[in-house]
Amino acid sequence: MKELSYLNKYLFKYKYRLLLGLLFIIISNVFAIIPAQIVRRAINLVEENISLFKAYGGFDLQEMIYSIFAGSILVYGVAILVLALLKGIFTFLTRQTIIVVSRLIEYDLKNEIYAHYQQLPMSFYRRQNTGDLMARISEDVSRVRMYLGPGIMYGLNLFTLFAILIPYMFSVNVRLTLYTLIPLPILSISIYYVNNIINRQSEEIQRSLSGLSTYVQEAFSGIRVLKSFIREKDSVQNFSVASDDYKDKSIRLERVNALFFPLIMALVGLSSVITIFIGGVEVIKGAISPGVIAEFIIYVNMLTWPVTSLGWITSIIQRAAASQKRINEFLLTKNDIVSEENLVREIKGDVTLENVSFVYADSGIKALDRISFSVKAGESIAIVGTTGSGKSTIANIIPRLLDVTSGQILIDDMNVKQYNLHNLRSQIGYVPQDVFLFSETVYNNIAFGSIKLSEDQVEEAAYHADLKNTIQNFPDGFATRVGERGVTLSGGQKQRVSIARAIVRDPKILILDDCLSAVDTKTENTILNSLKDIMQKRTTIIVSHRVSSAKLADKIIVLDDGKIVEQGTNESLLELNGVYKELYDKQLQADEIESQP
Repeated sequence: MKELSYLNKYLFKYKYRLLLGLLFIIISNVFAIIPAQIVRRAINLVEENISLFKAYGGFDLQEMIYSIFAGSILVYGVAILVLALLKGIFTFLTRQTIIVVSRLIEYDLKNEIYAHYQQLPMSFYRRQNTGDLMARISEDVSRVRMYLGPGIMYGLNLFTLFAILIPYMFSVNVRLTLYTLIPLPILSISIYYVNNIINRQSEEIQRSLSGLSTYVQEAFSGIRVLKSFIREKDSVQNFSVASDDYKDKSIRLERVNALFFPLIMALVGLSSVITIFIGGVEVIKGAISPGVIAEFIIYVNMLTWPVTSLGWITSIIQRAAASQKRINEFLLTKNDIVSEENLVREIKGDVTLENVSFVYADSGIKALDRISFSVKAGESIAIVGTTGSGKSTIANIIPRLLDVTSGQILIDDMNVKQYNLHNLRSQIGYVPQDVFLFSETVYNNIAFGSIKLSEDQVEEAAYHADLKNTIQNFPDGFATRVGERGVTLSGGQKQRVSIARAIVRDPKILILDDCLSAVDTKTENTILNSLKDIMQKRTTIIVSHRVSSAKLADKIIVLDDGKIVEQGTNESLLELNGVYKELYDKQLQADEIESQP
C-alpha cells in the first residue's frame, strides 16, 4: 500500500462521499440480513402449525386457522419484497457514491498526470517513448480506478457484512457457524490464485494484441514500400504468425476462465451441503429450529460473493499498486528547468551566448563546446554546419527547451534563467526542424501560434510564408483539414505552415531551425525574400545546413563538432576559403545539377 498512499489526498478530498457510501453499505447489508430471519420465522411458523392445521381437518376451525396462517405468510412475503426493494435502492446509492468517487479521482489523476507531462523538460521526452506515456495515463490509471472503486466498495462491503453477520451467526449456533464457514477461506484463496493466472494471461494477451496492432499500423503506413518491394505475401505470413500467437493465448485464457464459476459453485454447494447436514444434526439435538437451516443457507449465499471478492480485491490492489508505482515515477520527476526569479518583462531581443557548453545527459554526447557569440536586437545571425555539428541544440537552448551544461545565455543582458518561462517563450517564435501539425484546419494550425488573432493576421502570416496562394487552391481554403500530423500536405507545405505559425505571433526573437530543408531552391528564395521585411523588425536566428539560407543574415557562424570554426559575413567567409567556402561550392554544384534538364 506504500505506492497507493499517494492517492490518500484524493480519498481525503472526497471523504464525505466515501463516508456516505459506507453508511449506504451498512444499511443495504442490514436490509439483506433481515429477510433471512423472516424466512426462518416463516418456516418455523409452518413447522409449528401444520400439525395443528391437520388436527382440525373437517372442522370449520381449520379454515380459520388457515386464514390466520396464510395471512401471516403473506405479511412475511410482503416484508421480504419491501426489504429487497430497500436493499436494491441503497445498493444503487452505494454505487452512486463510491463508484462515482472513483471516476472523479480518475478524472483528477489524469488531469494531474497530463498537466505534469506539460511541465516536464524536453530531456525527459528524449528518454521516454510515446506509447509508455500513453499507457500510464490510460491503462495504469484505469487499474488504479478499479482499486478506488470496486476494490474499496467490495472491501467495505465484506468488512461490514462480516462485522454484522458473523457475530449474529455465532449467537445462533457456534458449531453450525464454524462448519458453514469452512469452505469460504478455501474459496477465497482459490479465487485469488485463479484470478492471478487470469490477470497474467490477460496481460500477455494485451501485449500480443498491442504487437499485432503495431504491426498492422506499420503495414498500412508503409503500404507503398510493401508493394514496391513485392512483400505482400511475407507481410500476410508475418501477420498470420502474430495472429496465431494472439489466438493461442486467448484460448488458454478461456480454459482458465472455464474453471472460475464451476469452482465457485462447487465450494458454495459444499458449504450448503455442510450447512444442511450439520444443521440437521443440531435440529435433532433440539439446539436449533428447522428454520435456522434455511436462514444459514441464505447467509452462505450472501457471504459467497464478498468472500470470493476478497481474492479478487487482493489481485486488484496488487495490480493497482504496480500501476501507481509506474505513475509515481513520472509524477515524482521534477522539472529542472525553472525560473530563478520569475522575471516578467518585454524583451528587446539582444541575445548573447557566453562560453556555452551542452552535454546530452542520456547519451553523454557533447553537442556544444564553449560557444560564444552575440546578436543585437533587430539583427540576424545564421548558424550553419554539417549534420551533428550542434546547430539545433543552439536553437533549443535559447528558449530554454534545454538548459546549458555550463556557461550562460543572456537576453537583454539578463540571464535567461531569470525570466518567467511562459513570458520568455511567448516572445520567441520557434520553427522546429521536425515539423508537427495538429489534425486540424490550416487556419487553426497557423493561429495556434497565438491567442485572439484576426483573419487578416493569419492571412498575412500565410503570405509571408509563401503559403497564401497554395491555400487558396485548396477546396476549402483555410478551412482545409491537414489530417494526422499534416499527412495531406507536402513536406514543403508543412514547413511553410510551421513558419506562418511562428511569425503570426509577432515575436521579438525568431528562430528558424533548418525550416526550409523540404522546399526547393525556388520556393526557398521566395520565402526568404518574404522574410526579409519580417527579419528587419526582430532578432532572427537562422539555423541551416544550406548556405543559401544563411546569406540573408547580418552575421554567419560556422559550427563543426560543437565548436565555432569560422564566423563573419557571407563575403568575408567566402574570402577565407575555409569550411564555409567548401559548403558553398558543394551546394552550388548540387543546385546546378538539379537545374539541368
